[in-house]
Amino acid sequence: MFGFFENEQAKKIKGHLCNLAALAKADGHIDDREMNFIITVGKKNGMGAAEVRKIVAGNTNCLSDLPTTDSDRFDQIFDLVDMMLSDGIVDESEMDFCIMMAEKLGFRKAIVGVLVRKISQGVKDGLPEDRIKEESLSFLNYNDLPAR
Repeated sequence: MFGFFENEQAKKIKGHLCNLAALAKADGHIDDREMNFIITVGKKNGMGAAEVRKIVAGNTNCLSDLPTTDSDRFDQIFDLVDMMLSDGIVDESEMDFCIMMAEKLGFRKAIVGVLVRKISQGVKDGLPEDRIKEESLSFLNYNDLPAR
């Protein structure tokens, strides 16, 4: 799907899939549910399963552009936390990775742990993403991201 000259949206999607793959690998293995989750995210964004598997395997260049809107930043951290929970086991390295990614996405350092745990609890409680997002608005204060 992505050629030599990728557009900005394609780079963001690919970067997000790379981040999901890195989270899946954080506990030393990729569970089938984690792989299926990543493939589903890829398909929602117009990618085929084979291309997603190449990204997860690390056979593609994964320079990632950070999202530029608050909504996109929340969506990415939500996907990361949701996938962390997908295998039913929350490994400490996975939680640390989600917290580090929340900081990288520009969430204020003081609230990233609380935000990741709030999303985790909402997912466990079966709340829809929009409701978790709405309830998390007070946490959606971002640092200014460095100029690239």
